[in-house]
Amino acid sequence: MNKRNFLIVIISIFGSILSYGQANLLNAKIPEEIGLKSAAQQISDNDKPLEYGYVDDRDVLMGKMVWEIIDLSERINFPLYFPIDTANIGADRRSLYDVLTKAIRKGEITEVYSDSYFNIKKSFKDINASLSRIDTTDAGREQVNQDPDAFRERVVTRNVTTGKGKKKVTKSVTETIPISKTISPEYIVKQDLTAQDVSQYKIKGYWYFDKRQSELKYRLLGICPVTPDVFTINSEEKDYIELFWVFFPASRDILHEAKAFNDKNSAMPISFDQILNSRRFNAVIYQEENVYGDRAIANYMKDNSQNQLLESERVKGKIRNFEEDMWNY
Repeated sequence: MNKRNFLIVIISIFGSILSYGQANLLNAKIPEEIGLKSAAQQISDNDKPLEYGYVDDRDVLMGKMVWEIIDLSERINFPLYFPIDTANIGADRRSLYDVLTKAIRKGEITEVYSDSYFNIKKSFKDINASLSRIDTTDAGREQVNQDPDAFRERVVTRNVTTGKGKKKVTKSVTETIPISKTISPEYIVKQDLTAQDVSQYKIKGYWYFDKRQSELKYRLLGICPVTPDVFTINSEEKDYIELFWVFFPASRDILHEAKAFNDKNSAMPISFDQILNSRRFNAVIYQEENVYGDRAIANYMKDNSQNQLLESERVKGKIRNFEEDMWNY
């Protein structure tokens, strides 16, 4: 009986591993069948992210809010950055930026804000203005300068005379002249921000010591992609901006469905929800909550990157030492 149960467990684990890779890869007879899941696979894959346990405020012995930067140029953070070219990649592999923007566009993620304090909500219409720009080339501007009035709507006032003799009346009539010409399409340039333009992610999280479990824990609260301003993306000195802040707990279902590439085992991709919750990335603290209005480290450690990194490590050590000091008597 024990042997039978052992075999059932092994088979179920092996089946779940195969379901995480490219679905139906080994059974496909034509390329179009790769990725198609059977009804049984769809039922088995219908899982949800691991729910957070309830934490009473009285159980939090110590808490500290910190803001961190995830630099996507570091190798350990590559799963959050790639793939940036999706032309030859399956639809099941997308970067974190593509997953977030697509979900916001579809309305699947609605808890989107303009800052890390989650005060002002942003709609996709508000965000879209920062995601793309439409500009006119020099040739297009020359085309407009040749006949400026034809490319804009004008309101013209003219005098109209009616009647004859003593019954002659002159009135002022306002007339709207519509646009008669448009700029040629080849002179209009549209540029969109892509996953390749994302240089960093900013995250906001809360470190707390749970006295009931006697453990230091971390709860991720928000994530924000940092990109160049779309209007300065082609200039030598780019202005980097925070596109939007997503309240992380409200987006966990979407990030759990989206999978990142697992370099050690492609048959077992890991979800973005697991990567972020388990902190499988490297980040640097750039701000902590403090008495000075949560001022950033760069505001009091100016023009010295090394001192900023040392201060970041000091803040990290202060949080870590609290847990270690709990075991010293």
